Amino acid sequence: MKSKSLDPEIIKRSEHNVSRKDISSAALKVLYRLDKAGYQAFLVGGSVRDAILNLNPKDFDVATNATPEEVRSLFSNCRLIGRRFRLAHIRFGREIIEVATFRAAAMNNTDDLTLDIKGRILRDNVYGKINEDAWRRDFTCNALYYNIKDSSIWDYVGGYKHIIQKRIVFIGDPIQRVHEDPVRMLRAVRFASKLKLSIDTNVVQAITANSNLLSNVPAARLFDEFLKLFHSGNSKATFDLLLKYNLFCELFPETEKELSCEKGFLDFIHAALQNSDERVATSKSVTPMFLLGVFLWMPIKRLAEKKIVSEKISLSQALNIAAYEVVSNQQKNISLPKRFTIPMREMLSLQPRFKITRGKRALNFSNHRRFRAAYDFMILLSKVGKVDKSLAKFWTDIQKQSKKEKLISFKINKGFKGKRKSIKTDMKVDIKKSKKNES
Repeated sequence: MKSKSLDPEIIKRSEHNVSRKDISSAALKVLYRLDKAGYQAFLVGGSVRDAILNLNPKDFDVATNATPEEVRSLFSNCRLIGRRFRLAHIRFGREIIEVATFRAAAMNNTDDLTLDIKGRILRDNVYGKINEDAWRRDFTCNALYYNIKDSSIWDYVGGYKHIIQKRIVFIGDPIQRVHEDPVRMLRAVRFASKLKLSIDTNVVQAITANSNLLSNVPAARLFDEFLKLFHSGNSKATFDLLLKYNLFCELFPETEKELSCEKGFLDFIHAALQNSDERVATSKSVTPMFLLGVFLWMPIKRLAEKKIVSEKISLSQALNIAAYEVVSNQQKNISLPKRFTIPMREMLSLQPRFKITRGKRALNFSNHRRFRAAYDFMILLSKVGKVDKSLAKFWTDIQKQSKKEKLISFKINKGFKGKRKSIKTDMKVDIKKSKKNES
């Protein structure tokens, strides 16, 4: 890492590959208007980084020496947001261009800086110059400034070289940066998996030694990070890095415990994440409900097995009650909205119904509002040997049939024959084993 400098390394347009064609028309309008009004105007952050890596930039952030109020005076379609960071959001239809004023690193006794007892920044509104703004960012790859005046890139921290070298490097002391905002550890993993970059050794050391700091982050914020980590199309690689750097256990502690003692659970999660990544790659929808069910399946299943014995209830009831309890415990780590946990509980509690392959109950089940999600979940279980493949094929074939054909199939089918390695059978075997071990 280079030492702090007031003067940037300037990469001329002829020396880099970032073109104005890479920038959205809305972002260009903002940059041009700020420049015309006499302010400094730079495209900054992920859009510059992605353009250098020949990726398609999606989010465009602008940095300027204009204050939020001055930005608002230039744009009628602007509103100011934020407490910790005062930002200007300029809306163009569905696209929002975020404009931030250059910020400086505040001293601890400054009224505009608020830290918690762990050193985490709670509020920070100290305006500064562009060089100060660069040095207060998290990673060098996110601290490059594209100058709208001459299309040059300003680099104060060596970020351009690090991007070319495909490295993730913290700006400043890694341990201090992690303490200021522990979510930066998750961001390092997300960028590494998304951009195919390697994380520098000192960054890895800071992460593995301080992963427990995530417990200081509000659970609601960690849910937002969960969405970014696992819905970006690189969830499988992200998951493996989270495990490697002791971060996953801070997000899903009960899941982490099951990974070490339940054979096949890791394969199941990998299969689910691979499926999710393929859906994102083909522009299909993904829902947090499904992946939450995947991560919490084994903790829920194990608790349900105990409840079947202790409370003498049905498997579906046991799964539903167990899901409620496991989710309640999980809320301490990541805040899970009911709009996702309620359908997740339904999806999991429907799993035993796949063994019913005849009669009106089977027909009604095939029309259940959560059938498709439950079916997809069951198919994943069959891929790792937890549900008999013949049973999975039966329900796959049923969905290709017309309503009349379904009526015939459910009526003439005398029940599924064969191994019937259903979920319920698996649970009975597990319960017998646990009883034997206890005796």
